[in-house]
Amino acid sequence: MNGALASSTAKEMMADLTQIIAALPDKSLLLLDDDAPLRTRLGRALEVRGFEPVLAESVTEAINQVRARAPAYAVLDMRLEDGNGLQVVRALQAARPDAKIVMLTGYGNIATAVAAVKAGAIDYLAKPADADDVARALLAVGGESPPPPENPMSADRVRWEHIQRIYEMCGKNVSETARRLNMHRRTLQRILSKRAPK
Repeated sequence: MNGALASSTAKEMMADLTQIIAALPDKSLLLLDDDAPLRTRLGRALEVRGFEPVLAESVTEAINQVRARAPAYAVLDMRLEDGNGLQVVRALQAARPDAKIVMLTGYGNIATAVAAVKAGAIDYLAKPADADDVARALLAVGGESPPPPENPMSADRVRWEHIQRIYEMCGKNVSETARRLNMHRRTLQRILSKRAPK
């Protein structure tokens, strides 16, 4: 029964978001992320909700998109191979000061959150972000904070996601990942061999 109720509430919430987005005069959205599966999944989910996303995988590609047609909304990854999402924030703020920008990152820390907000972002979400959380953040009205996520990640899941991200960045080299995380190699191997926590 609780599962059916939660499913019903989620469907109602998505319907509400879809109606709000449908009423927007400009639904253009730039989605920048170098993680192809995440970019594709989030792009589709935001499109289902009514946005008109254009996907980019690099800072250069995103800045070119901004120059071609500055979107009303943007969801930008913080760290990319060819630079930093803050570069795109600055370009978008120069081209369209009223654009609403949400930063996504696997590196949640206060310094980068402050830098993102100072540069013009309206919110800052940890990856992997849910499409509804992203949409609510984009639609938040003047200084109002969106409600907290319905099902936030557990501390164990956040830790696991961070370890996975560093592991990927190190080319799946266990020794280098363990060194960067200041963790014993065997401990890291045990963590990597387990399923992701809920």
